[in-house]
Order: sequence, then C-alpha cells, then structure tokens
Amino acid sequence: MANPYLPNWEYIPDGEPRVFGDRVYIYGSHDKPDSETYCDHKLKVWSASVDDLENWVCHGVSFQTIDSEGRKSDVDWTDNLLFAPDVVEKDGKYYLYAYIVDDKGCVAVSDNPEGPFTLVSQYKFNVDNSEGQYDNPCDGGTFIDPGVIVDDDGRVFIYCGFTRSYLCELNPDNMYEVIDGSYQENFLPSTGDEGFYEAASMRKIGDTYYMIYSPNIGSRLAYATAPSPTGPFTYRGYIVDNGVDFPGGNDHGSIACIKGQWYIFYHRMTNGTDMSRRGFVERIEILPDGTIPPVEMTSLGFSEGLNPYEITPADTACVLRNGGMITELDTFTRLITDIRGGTVMGWKYFEFGEDFTSDEYMKMELKLRPMGCSGKLNVYADEVKEDNKIGEVSFDRESSVVCGKVKKLTGRHGIFIEACGAYTTWAKYKFENRNLIELIAFVFKK
Repeated sequence: MANPYLPNWEYIPDGEPRVFGDRVYIYGSHDKPDSETYCDHKLKVWSASVDDLENWVCHGVSFQTIDSEGRKSDVDWTDNLLFAPDVVEKDGKYYLYAYIVDDKGCVAVSDNPEGPFTLVSQYKFNVDNSEGQYDNPCDGGTFIDPGVIVDDDGRVFIYCGFTRSYLCELNPDNMYEVIDGSYQENFLPSTGDEGFYEAASMRKIGDTYYMIYSPNIGSRLAYATAPSPTGPFTYRGYIVDNGVDFPGGNDHGSIACIKGQWYIFYHRMTNGTDMSRRGFVERIEILPDGTIPPVEMTSLGFSEGLNPYEITPADTACVLRNGGMITELDTFTRLITDIRGGTVMGWKYFEFGEDFTSDEYMKMELKLRPMGCSGKLNVYADEVKEDNKIGEVSFDRESSVVCGKVKKLTGRHGIFIEACGAYTTWAKYKFENRNLIELIAFVFKK
C-alpha cells in the first residue's frame, strides 16, 4: 500500500498507531477535504492485520461530541471539536483519551480496540498550586494532545501540552484521576528549535522511554529519551519533516513496531490548507545506541517498492517544489493542480526490475487535465539535473492523455517530472505563474 496508506478519500491526521493482538489500529483526528477548521466532531478508527498492511478496514465512528447520523453525542457538557486522541489497553479494557478543544477532556472505555467507546469520566485532578507556581495546570482540565503509557509495572502516565509540556500519573484503578503530587511541568523545555510545541506521544522500547513530539520547527516530528517515565528527557533529534520539498505544516504522529519493523506515522497537508491532512507512514530504524536516523518522505507507505508498470495516481507524490498542490475534486478524483513553469513533482521509489530486451526506450503515458496551455514535461531519474534526464513528454492545450519516449530504467529509482511552458521569449513573465496542466496519473510501458 503506497502513501497515503488509508484510502485516498480519508483524512486521519495526528495518527497514534497501536498494535493490539494481531491488528494495528490508527487513532487520530478526522479532517475534511474542504474546511476552515482543524478536525471534526467525531473520531474514527481504522485497522489492518499485521500480516496484511495493504488492506485497511474502517470501523466507523468511535466517539463524538454532537448528535449525528442517528447516534447521540457521547458527552453532555459540550459540542466542541475533537482533536488528537490516544488509546491504551489496561486489564483487557481499551481506554480512549479524548481532547475536546477549549473544554474539559475525558476518558472513555470499550471492550474492543475499535470501540465504540463509552464515557467514563472527565479528568479529575487536584494540583497543588498554593504558591502560584503553575499557570493553568492541566490546561484547566483540557489535557491537550494526550499521550498515554501503561508501564510494565501497571503504572499509568499521561503527557500533554501546547507550547509547554506537562505530565501526570493516573490512578490505574480508574484511569482518569491524577495522583496527587504527580503533576510535573516542562518535562521538555519549550525554547529553541527543538523545544516542545505540541503532540506528545510516549513509547517504551526496552528500558528506554521515547517521547515523540512536534518541536518548534512545526513540520517535524522529534524525539527525546529518558531512563524513566518522568525523565529526565534528553533531546535526540528529529525523525521526519513533512515540509521538505513539500507544502509543510504542523505534524503529529508516533512510532510503532509491526512484526519486527519500526514505522513512523505522520501526516501531510493537501487541498492548499493546513486543515486537510492525510496519514502517511515511513519505515524507520532504531540503532543500537537508541538513535533514530531521520527518514525522507516517500510515496512507499508499507510497500518496499512501487510498480512503475501499474498506474500511479498523481496524488501519491512526495515532492512538490515551485508550485504544485494535491487537491480533491470529489471522492473519485484527486490530482496535482497549480502546476506552473518550473514546478517539480516527485515519487520515491519505483522498482523497475531487470530487463532482458534490447530496447533502449520505454513509453511514459500521462493522464492530464488540459488548461489551455502548451509545453513539455521533463522526466528525470533520482535527481533533477540534466545528466539524469531520461526524456520528455509534450502536451498541448487540448490533449488529456499524452505519451512520449523515455530511456529504459532498471533497478530502483525516484521519478521526477518538471513542467515547462511553451513560452521562452520576453513574454514568458506573463505566463510563468499560469496553471499549465493538472496531473491525474501516469504509467510506464515497455
């Protein structure tokens, strides 16, 4: 399954991956393709077998803050939006930690990891602030971006915050009551590029505690490690940056080990807005010293290599430079628009395999939406430079399918397409910001 790993019409940002039994579950916010706000009033759950990460099942709405579609709201004190939840298992029960924007957060429970979840309680806490040492502890009960861990000894900790971090220990007998004296602020500093901004997510690997979070460079997911659930935490680096050669924005996600392979789950922006985010995943490696080398964004998802001889949807691009925007027109149609002269679109990585023919070339066919312009598409392997150019495909103002010859490739390669308008004279400046075409899909043919 290529990126995005869920069906292309689904928008699940802030993904918290959890492996329960023989399935991996993704818990996150729910965005819409056309919205002026982040998220939704409902949470949805998707899952896949650990043995088949190509096929994801939608379990529907698991929790909501408004009455809709024949289902009553799961809370009675607010109808505010739901952001970034987490789910953990304790003694055979599954606990959902809900972040309700600008209102009291809560804990819900289910017998099943997919829900639906039933309200247990709002958070209960009694933080000693007699000396005024804290400014609005626990964000007044909101518990922003909750990340929860049930440790090996049964103790339960929750990590939260926006522009500042805080943690608490929860009573494991009820899972919502903060243990007196356990509140701790600024377990990660909030200053500097690597400082804590939001999106706390805790994982334990061996004897080391990994805090995954969004730093002040908001397009990244960074991590810090500690020898205990309460610290001290040491910044170790960042794992992925969704703003490298792509329209970046906030990021939120975490890591999961699925059948021995570690992955980072994160999101990218679409539709020309920060409020329309889809889930993506990359393979990562955890080195013997505990570090996680940064990984690039790819089009791979759970796949080890893309098949160039199958149709590649344009919206799986992982590189968009100098313009280019992934846009959903409707449930069935999404493409790259805003393609100008000099726009570069990239997909990593295709497995072209071996070849036993004497042909020097293969065909590349592209499905476009013409925009009344003529020009060409330069095609490169691995890097956009003249030595790596494998061919070009011309387009005109009317054709919706175009085809051209490109040099035959073998092995593993990233493919990059650079758009060029037909105007190369003194009048070029009049057209350089014009949308030349919209790209829907492409395929290679031998």
